[in-house]
Amino acid sequence: MGCCDRIDRVAMLSVHTSPLEQPGTGDAGGMNVYVVEVARQLARRGVEVEIFTRTTTAELPPTVELEPGVLVRHVTAGPYEGLGKGDLPGQLCAFAAGVMRTGAHEPEGHYSLVHSHYWLSGQVGWLAADRWQVPLVHTMHTMARVKNLHLAEGDTPEPAGREIGEVQVVEAADRLIANTLGERHELIELYAADPDKVVVVPPGVDLSLFSPGDTRAARAATGLPQDAKVLLFVGRIQPLKAPEVLIKAGAELLARHPNWRGELVIAVVGGPSGSGLAHPQGLQELADGLGVAPQVRFVPPVPRTELAQWYRAADLVVVPSHSESFGLVAVEAQACGTPVVAARVGGLPTAVGEAGVLVDGHDPHVWADTLDALLHDPERREALSRKAVEHAALFGWDRTTERLYEVYVEACRARALTKDTPSPNGSLAGIPAAVTP
Repeated sequence: MGCCDRIDRVAMLSVHTSPLEQPGTGDAGGMNVYVVEVARQLARRGVEVEIFTRTTTAELPPTVELEPGVLVRHVTAGPYEGLGKGDLPGQLCAFAAGVMRTGAHEPEGHYSLVHSHYWLSGQVGWLAADRWQVPLVHTMHTMARVKNLHLAEGDTPEPAGREIGEVQVVEAADRLIANTLGERHELIELYAADPDKVVVVPPGVDLSLFSPGDTRAARAATGLPQDAKVLLFVGRIQPLKAPEVLIKAGAELLARHPNWRGELVIAVVGGPSGSGLAHPQGLQELADGLGVAPQVRFVPPVPRTELAQWYRAADLVVVPSHSESFGLVAVEAQACGTPVVAARVGGLPTAVGEAGVLVDGHDPHVWADTLDALLHDPERREALSRKAVEHAALFGWDRTTERLYEVYVEACRARALTKDTPSPNGSLAGIPAAVTP
């Protein structure tokens, strides 16, 4: 069968973070989960996936089989260690060479298309798709122009070089995957993306892993007191994610309710990342300075089976980010039946829906008001819990991958049609007409 009829093999590119890394620290987060889950779902429907990522340690073998049909390829591009994400643009040539070298050993038509993730991968995907004459499908995950519009106080703006690189990828891609209608609008308005090429495909959640469970058992598993009031933050610790909003709101709650000092637990599950690496102990110092250190538990990133227990153990999951392309944490928490309080930004209104509570702005006093009201209203929390499970059920990874596969086929058909369509001067598109002497 041709490319238009069936997708046989997808080359996925994830330059700056490996699907094998633990989400929640460094540069590993929702994108890692996205790549892994989509690759697994594609493989289960008979599509082979090869994920190209940068080698970050000499201990990694050249290839790792994630599961049957999903192969992770490690590409040497610069020193294994010591390179931050900001250093990687200088290694894209080396990474592209490694990808091209792999492709050169395969027969023509080995890859049906390229799906790149994040702008760094898009730059390499642009070259690979052009070399292999296959479509490029790209998912931004985050965008510099969006992040710069919603910077946290004191955070570092994304550089102009990234903006330029993103514009180039948007122009080169055959299809752009947007997580929400809002992100589609941002791609069109901020990056002049062709509306016909931008397709909305919401991410998913592993509904077999993230599901309701016994709160008492979850608290026993996570070492939390059975009678505690538990507020949970999950994610990378950096200004963009705004975990300090929860710490400050927690301090305000204790000022209002001094008797909660023995009951309130603020759990922060994740590790420093991005600009947060410049001051990795900043959140701990903030908690100490506000006098809430005894109430805050800092937990390193945990495997996803343990993460589900943390969600189940919490009374509320708090997502105060300044910008989110979607918000997987919110949907995972809701799938476990835990109400979510989230900032009304980016894709969070879509991720949360009417099953949670959205907060405008990042004023800790406003957040404290919202959390206070919910902690005093168990009936409302129970109602939100029921809605949360129903809402999260709409976001299974199988549904996400089904739609992605359709987009892949659409991209291949559009590419084939472009190749075969005569241009006004009688030539095929992209091929010069014969010159008559």
